[in-house]
Amino acid sequence: MVLGISDPWISAAYIGCILVTLLCVVYGVINWNKGGDDENGQISEEIAWYDKEKDMEEKELGLWDEEG
Repeated sequence: MVLGISDPWISAAYIGCILVTLLCVVYGVINWNKGGDDENGQISEEIAWYDKEKDMEEKELGLWDEEG
């Protein structure tokens, strides 16, 4: 009986949750700053997408809301 839990399946579930949490933390620490190399490319792609969407809406609807 571990911590007053007599059923081994319940104990296994608690231990599994703790192990999965530790695994996620370790994975996050290892991959903390990966993928930031292409951030400028992603930003320019989003700006181009925004401009294209704006042009399409101006062409189709004849208006554009600058706040949105």
